[in-house]
Amino acid sequence: MSMMRSFASDNNAGVHPAILKAMSNANSGHAVGYGSDPWTEAAEEAFRLEFGQAASVFFVFLGTAANVLSLNALLRPHQSVVCAKSAHINVDECGAAERFLGSKLLDFPSSDGKLRPHDVRSVLHDLGNEHHSQPKVVSITQCTELGTLYRPEEVRELANLAHDHGMYLHMDGARLANAAAALGLGLAGASRDLGVDVLSFGGTKNGLMYGEAVVFFRPELASEFRYIRKQGMQLASKMRYISAQFKALLTDSLWFSNARNANAMASLLAREATTIPGVSMTRPVETNAVFARIPAQAVAALQQQYFFYVWNPEPADTPEARFMCSFDTTEDDVRAFVKALRYAVGRQMPGAAS
Repeated sequence: MSMMRSFASDNNAGVHPAILKAMSNANSGHAVGYGSDPWTEAAEEAFRLEFGQAASVFFVFLGTAANVLSLNALLRPHQSVVCAKSAHINVDECGAAERFLGSKLLDFPSSDGKLRPHDVRSVLHDLGNEHHSQPKVVSITQCTELGTLYRPEEVRELANLAHDHGMYLHMDGARLANAAAALGLGLAGASRDLGVDVLSFGGTKNGLMYGEAVVFFRPELASEFRYIRKQGMQLASKMRYISAQFKALLTDSLWFSNARNANAMASLLAREATTIPGVSMTRPVETNAVFARIPAQAVAALQQQYFFYVWNPEPADTPEARFMCSFDTTEDDVRAFVKALRYAVGRQMPGAAS
């Protein structure tokens, strides 16, 4: 079956060959289930080599589960999470956090997807007031849902602020690999070293078939998580297939090369697309996401050839589209897409032939 090339999401990409090979190698004979196998042991050690020996890692199937269950380890129902209004936990998880945690999300508008210290400070007056939900976790997404980056000093400032008031810092790192590659940092340097307490580390968007990891940097926070994971229906019986993927991802910095390519292809797409009259970038291109306004009539024509999302339908005549690049996006893919975009937009410009 021939499928349209996708610029809609890095979830739509295939599986990196090294990951498939690792899964195939794990598919040999029988192994004890639920993580008591050599592949899981090797993957856990790979995480400790990456994040430090104090790190505790737990594998789950889904990013939503990684976020909700990691927050579950930090919160009681009368406590709340401070996050950006555009945060995945607030917008794209169908209310899972509120449903399963019973905790309130305190969301703040942000033009660039980033939470600011003054947002956190604005809820500190609730601490100790029995009539108000008690702020307990600051949750940030790196990179953000808008493709933007928190600079290291910004993460550290939020971490210090949270810790000074008895709160935790959670990082949704579904695309942490892209952020770290863009910042020139290692995975630990982009998370643990900046004061993050718990990390939801993404694999699916960076070449895995499926699988995410919850990484605790403070061992005491992980003490009950194996029960939380089981009760949250995320304890994989044949865990070796998730574990083998993560071991491969962390071997020879595969995570970095995958992310670096996705970021580079997004930069190329943005540079080429901005040469098209009628196309304008709406946000800085810092990782593997490109946001642009294009004529509305061009959207339908272009979606006949390529799958992508309209991020913001307003204004109706020039909606904002999101184009995502993946670990397997090539220069040929980008140039063919830009050519199709140029043609679709050109037909809508004044003076174009009907």
